[in-house]
Amino acid sequence: MKLIDRYILKAHVGPFFFAFLTIIFVLILQFFASFADRFIGRGIGFGALVELIALQSAWMVGLAAPMAVLIAVVMAFGALTTTSEMTVFRASGVSLYRLMIPILLAGLVLSFFVERFNNVVQPLANYQARSLMDDIVKAKPNFGITENAFSPLVDGYSILVRKSDERTGGIGDIIIYDSTRPDFRSVITAEEGRISFSDDGGYLLLTLRNGEIHEVQQPDYRLYRKMSFQQHRYVFESTGFGFSRSDDRRNRAGGKELSAKELLLVAGEYQRKVDDSEKHIGMSLEMFEQALSVVTPAGAVSYPQLKSPNAAAASAVAGYLDRQITVLQSELKNREANQGMVNRFMAEYHKKYALAFACFFFVLVGAPLGILARRGGFGIGAILSLFFFVLYWILMIAGEKMAVRGVLEPWAAIWMADAVMAAIGLTLVISLTGAVFNSNR
Repeated sequence: MKLIDRYILKAHVGPFFFAFLTIIFVLILQFFASFADRFIGRGIGFGALVELIALQSAWMVGLAAPMAVLIAVVMAFGALTTTSEMTVFRASGVSLYRLMIPILLAGLVLSFFVERFNNVVQPLANYQARSLMDDIVKAKPNFGITENAFSPLVDGYSILVRKSDERTGGIGDIIIYDSTRPDFRSVITAEEGRISFSDDGGYLLLTLRNGEIHEVQQPDYRLYRKMSFQQHRYVFESTGFGFSRSDDRRNRAGGKELSAKELLLVAGEYQRKVDDSEKHIGMSLEMFEQALSVVTPAGAVSYPQLKSPNAAAASAVAGYLDRQITVLQSELKNREANQGMVNRFMAEYHKKYALAFACFFFVLVGAPLGILARRGGFGIGAILSLFFFVLYWILMIAGEKMAVRGVLEPWAAIWMADAVMAAIGLTLVISLTGAVFNSNR
C-alpha cells in the first residue's frame, strides 16, 4: 500500500467511527424515547431493557454503516479541499480517480462485512428482540395494544382501540372481532373499557362498557342477533401473561427474521404454489373449452342463449361451467396471493444485499460532494449525507412497494436505489474530473 493510500484511508477512519457512533446513539435515543413510558415502572428488569436496546440496535447498524460512509467521505474530501491538499494532489498529477481507489476498495470490503452482518447477526437479533417484546406484552397487556390498529392480544380475538391509556389500563372506542366459535362470528363494540389482571393474577380481565354484540351464524348467515349492554366482562386465563423469559422455540416470522438463504427457501415454497395454481388454471380453461364445445355447435350463439335439442345435457354442462368458473376465480386469487408473498420475500432478499453495498456506492457520491462543498466539518457532511440518504431511502421504499405489487421485478425494484446513487456519483465524478483535475494520471 502506497503512502498516499494510507493517508487517504486514515483521513476517513475518524469521521467514519464518529458518524457511525453518533447515528447509532441518535437511533437508540429515538427508540428509547418512543417506548420509555411503556418500560419504566412496568415490572421489567433493567437487564431486560438493556438487552432489548442491544437487540434493537442490530437493525440500526445496517442503516448507520452506509450513512456513516457517506458522511465520512464527504467530510474527508471536504477537509482535503479546504486545506488545499487537493490542489497539491492535482498539481502533482494525481487524479480524483486515483484518490478514490483506496476508499472504493475499503467501501467494498465494508459492504461484505455489512452483508454478513445483515444475513447472520441481524436476523437472529430481530428474532430475539421480537420474542423479548412479546414477553413484555404479556407482562403489561396494554403494551400490546396499538391505537388505531388491530392487536392480537388474546388468541382468537382481534382488538381495535382508538384510545389507550397505559397507566390506567383504560381503552376507548373499541371494536373486537371474536373468531373463537366455529358456528358464529361476533363483532363487539364498546365506548370504553379497561384491561387488568385479577387480584390473584390468575386471570386477565377485559371489562367493556356501553356497547353492542353482533353475532352472525356461520357458514350460511341465516341467523343474526344483536345484544346491547351497559357492562360486559371477558375473563381469560392469564397463563402466558406476566413477564418471564420464554424459550427460543417460536417460529421465525417475516423476512426481517430470516437470512438470505432462508428467504430463498420460503420464496421457493410460495413459487411452487404459484406454479401449481397456474397448472390448475390451465387445466380449468381446457376443461371449460371442452365442455363448451360439447353444447355449442359452429355458428351457434353462446351460453346462456344456447338453444340445443338436448336441453338436459346443455343444463348439466352449464352447471359444470359455473362450477369451473368458481374454481378458476379461486385459483386466480390463490395465485395472486402467493405471487405477492414471493415478491415480498424476494424483495427482502435483495434488500439485504442492496443496503449493504450502498456503502460502496455512497463513496462514489461522497467524494465529489466533499470537493464541491469545499468545507470540512461534521455539519456540512451530515446535511449533504442526510439529503442523499433520504433520497436513497425514498427510492428503496418505493422500490419495495413496486416489488410487492408486481409493478417491477423484485431485483430491479430494490436495486434501483443503488443504481440511482451510482449514476449520480459517476456523473459527479466525471464532470468534476473534467472541470477541475484535467489529469492523465
